[in-house]
Amino acid sequence: MAEPTLYIVPTPIGNLRDITLRALDILQQVDLIACEDTRHTLKLLTHFGIRKQLISYEKFSEVKRAAYLIRHLESGKSIALVSDAGTPMVSDPGCVMIAKVRDKGIRIEALPGPSAIIAAQSASGFEGSFRFIGFFPRHQASINRELSRMLVSQENTIFFESPRRIGKTLTSINKVLGGRVICLAREISKIHEEYIVGSALEVYDNLKQLDSIGEITVVIKGIDQSDDIDETLMLMRARELLKSGCSKKDILHILSQETGRKRNEIYEMLLKMD
Repeated sequence: MAEPTLYIVPTPIGNLRDITLRALDILQQVDLIACEDTRHTLKLLTHFGIRKQLISYEKFSEVKRAAYLIRHLESGKSIALVSDAGTPMVSDPGCVMIAKVRDKGIRIEALPGPSAIIAAQSASGFEGSFRFIGFFPRHQASINRELSRMLVSQENTIFFESPRRIGKTLTSINKVLGGRVICLAREISKIHEEYIVGSALEVYDNLKQLDSIGEITVVIKGIDQSDDIDETLMLMRARELLKSGCSKKDILHILSQETGRKRNEIYEMLLKMD
């Protein structure tokens, strides 16, 4: 490794054999590995016979750790950034580090690898584009905004959720989306991997029968292009956007993208808003 480089290295989300050969090569060659939990990463390295200096890099120490790691890069060393599972920066720390490294003109290289998002979307069988929103929102205003978007959008929506909160989340989805089909992926790449497809209530009833749920990724199916979206639903979404600070011009653009409806149709609808 002649040129100092920050490598963004995905790690297995379950089965350790999901790690790539290239990821193992990089972890073996770098001078230092920055990780969320050194104990967790040490288990992975030990399994593959790799011994490296580890430094913890978690959300609450990002700024301080980033400065420390950049000094190492500027001294000619290469660093691998990993999360506990999956790809760094996908609901995990890393944005501060990557931004500062880029500002310094230091080389950054991202490796492809395991992703619960891609696995869940693939196994769902839902066609079309998708958007990932991280963990399902906690505050009611944010929940309302997300659900109103899902109500009219052709995109599939993917998010993470904790076993403790999934019942409440599925109940919220049912209240707004009714019988919309969803896919709940649990324990991806682990022994009890399972994909449960149905309405939010059907999926919830299925989960109640399990002793343990494990890690969860949910895919909400977007509306079909052939579906005729009720104008009332469109107006509901428009008002949510207006409350969030969007202008009517912004709303026209957003609804056109989300629903696939013609801009002149949406414009006529917006004229009816209070």
